[in-house]
Amino acid sequence: MLRNLNSLFGSVIYATDGELGHVHDFLFDDRGWTIRYIVVETGGWLSSRQVLISPAAAGKPDWERRVVPVSLSMEQVRNSPDVDTATPVSLQEEIAMSQYYGWPAYWSMDPPLVPVIVPGQPVAAEGDPHLRSVREVVTYQVDAADGQLGEIDDLIIEDSNWFLRYLVVKTGSWLNEKQLLITTRSVGSIQWSRRQVVLAQAFDDM
Repeated sequence: MLRNLNSLFGSVIYATDGELGHVHDFLFDDRGWTIRYIVVETGGWLSSRQVLISPAAAGKPDWERRVVPVSLSMEQVRNSPDVDTATPVSLQEEIAMSQYYGWPAYWSMDPPLVPVIVPGQPVAAEGDPHLRSVREVVTYQVDAADGQLGEIDDLIIEDSNWFLRYLVVKTGSWLNEKQLLITTRSVGSIQWSRRQVVLAQAFDDM
């Protein structure tokens, strides 16, 4: 089923033995438009630490009640590798989480979504430039080949596979505002430094 991501912020994440926290953000791969991590604000029980949870650990969400169960215990999360969510997540940190939790290593898919890891070689600590925050991309400008369309107001996710299906683009002035659904397949590039999404073709040709 399709869901507006803005409506999912603040949803409660439940571990097998208690409440972990609330959805603060989502991190997605900008080449496959797939959610890779849920950013969870844990609250007081873990000193308000933010942790990353893979959708691979999530059970069936109850979006009406705004609840997402995960197959992790609170103790597992407490002892998980520390990841600084205030900076770009590095591949090194992702590998540590994958090994700790036993999550699938999406970077090893065929074709790989990140450079192949060669045993014995050091892993770069730089942030993965393709792992991006949903909160960051909302409000980005959207341009087609034939002109400026507007800005991103929301993203729509397919909750069965965590794929980002559409951009919700706000167009027009505040007095004549409209919303357009643009498929993520039509995105040609994202200019992160310019906070801009560029479509691969003219809007009239879509």
